[in-house]
Amino acid sequence: MRKSALVLAALAAAIAVPAAAQAQGIIVRDGATTGMVVDDGGIAPDLQPRFREYVVQENVPNYTVPGQVMVGVTLPEMGVTYYDVPQRYGAHRYRYSRVNDNYVLVDPQTRRVIQVIE
Repeated sequence: MRKSALVLAALAAAIAVPAAAQAQGIIVRDGATTGMVVDDGGIAPDLQPRFREYVVQENVPNYTVPGQVMVGVTLPEMGVTYYDVPQRYGAHRYRYSRVNDNYVLVDPQTRRVIQVIE
């Protein structure tokens, strides 16, 4: 009897976690890839082409870091400069940079990449 209650509780928890994550507007990335939960904020899809034009025109330096740059990766504390995102793009709490020839949106407190601008 006790085992079946534990199994039911574990099953209910397993079902509830993805639903809670979806309700919070976050993306759970593959633990083998990033091992973390990443905020789904950033530049809205309809603003990304204009933002990309903006960052290309700004011609910020490209920084090289080891490894692949993707959502969830934490960038180094030293050696990368981060720039303010203008208010008109709606992601002013983040910063952007150009790393390994990718334009990325970064959480300035954690230095985690939250979006790669295509």
